[in-house]
Amino acid sequence: MRFELTSDQVDLVDGVRKLTQGRFPISRVRELADAPGAVDRDLWRELADFGVFALRVPEAEHGLGLGLADAALVFEVLGQAFVPGPLVATHLASSAGVAGEVVGAIDVIASPLVVEHLDALDAIVVVAADGLRAIDPEAVAGAGITTTATDPLTPVHHVPRLPDAGDALGGPEAAARWRIESSCLTAALLLGLSQAALDITLAFAKERQQFGRPIGSFQAVKHMLADMLVRTEVARAAVYAAAVTLDDPDVGDPRRAVAGAKLLAARAATRNSTGGVQIHGGMGFTWEVDMHLALKRAWVLDAAWGNEDEQAEAVAARLA
Repeated sequence: MRFELTSDQVDLVDGVRKLTQGRFPISRVRELADAPGAVDRDLWRELADFGVFALRVPEAEHGLGLGLADAALVFEVLGQAFVPGPLVATHLASSAGVAGEVVGAIDVIASPLVVEHLDALDAIVVVAADGLRAIDPEAVAGAGITTTATDPLTPVHHVPRLPDAGDALGGPEAAARWRIESSCLTAALLLGLSQAALDITLAFAKERQQFGRPIGSFQAVKHMLADMLVRTEVARAAVYAAAVTLDDPDVGDPRRAVAGAKLLAARAATRNSTGGVQIHGGMGFTWEVDMHLALKRAWVLDAAWGNEDEQAEAVAARLA
């Protein structure tokens, strides 16, 4: 299995990075935290025009015809830039033929039932054991979940029950594929988030001074930063391997690879963000510092499509 990026993949990553730097600077991301649903339709269309949601749609259907490995690279950059919105669900919905610019998903296996960005959605894909179906968000009554620990860029609603009606999109195999691909792409977002936490913290450690020296020169801080780097690189190898394995199952066990990737990426993002908050000191969790956005987003993404504990159990079960 090779992890060296091709020239086309390098260009793809550079293009997405330039897009996020131009359209999603942290100042704009913070503004979106106060927007209904945290989704700006104009910015969302720019992501669509770039091809983020049509990456794996066949060229004959006006997509880019790329693989999941390419999509994982793109989602890593999106995670690093804190791009908000139901990115994973909208991306997968494009391949499933779901109509709508902004598409969310509800995992019926999860408990309790929750949906992100409900107020901004054009359609919702229900992922159940017996298959996939699309439902109208207007038919879903959700109660907003708001605490000091929730991500302001990811509004979440609890859904007590789902409507029985809906358009069938596929059977059990389609649902299983949706679930494993969602987990893999969410792991890619977490990988980008862990890198962002490291970058933000490293920049602060170089700038912040105590006793006439940058705090990054202190051995204890160096050790924490080194741990953050190691966690990120280990997660990167796991995420890339999982994406490649999904594209070519002959190289390994896709379910074990994805479970391991989601586990390591979630651990890297949450631990790096926690460490970043600690290095920032008492102000690390305040609104003025970007680190709290990384930590809260990491908590949300960890819970999506199987948290750390569930993924660890999945890995153990596959090994057994």
